[in-house]
Amino acid sequence: MNQKKPTILEELAFISVKHRVYLGELFKALVSARENGKSRCMNLTIQYRGSIGSNVIFLITEYSKVIVQFRVPEELLSRKDICFESWMNNDKIRKQMYKQDCVPHVCTMVQDLRYGMKRVSVEAEVLEPAESSSIRTRYGSSAVVTNVWIGDETGKVKLCLWNEPAVSLIQGDMIQIKNASVSMFRGERQLLLGRSGTINLLPSQPSETKQQVALIAKTTV
Repeated sequence: MNQKKPTILEELAFISVKHRVYLGELFKALVSARENGKSRCMNLTIQYRGSIGSNVIFLITEYSKVIVQFRVPEELLSRKDICFESWMNNDKIRKQMYKQDCVPHVCTMVQDLRYGMKRVSVEAEVLEPAESSSIRTRYGSSAVVTNVWIGDETGKVKLCLWNEPAVSLIQGDMIQIKNASVSMFRGERQLLLGRSGTINLLPSQPSETKQQVALIAKTTV
């Protein structure tokens, strides 16, 4: 019995997981390459190779190595209502995520955090005081959610803690996060600690480094 050929959406989602790029940014790179002939997405280069009928042909390379060449319907590139998170809700994609997560990760820079990444390690500075609030979950129980903005010299991201004490985290602390996962909420990246995640305080870095982090945090979202 022949296996069903993956859709273009599945192919793009698979590429985003395998090469650790955010799916939304990969899609934007395709649109940009269609308009300008070539674009970049992290280590990937996307080239527009022409059109056949209503399909656009793209070539994706990484450090001059060919990754894939495929066709994308022109209509798909013009869509503005795409929910990228739903593209990842696929058994094949989840298996690929699990396979890659079996490999230990080194510390990841904030700018490289992408939706779906798991067992992520990050070293960053606490940029703002923690804010906690009590909410009702979909299951009717209550939970305390604490949001903390953290950042490094490449950007900032919100650390979301569920029923985790964060009173010991103060602005200016340097922390190391291990075994976190990256999620999306209302279009915003978030780090989730989860059951196996840990937070440890690090020795303070020189003031010059903190000034760089503060400057980057003011200019990024």
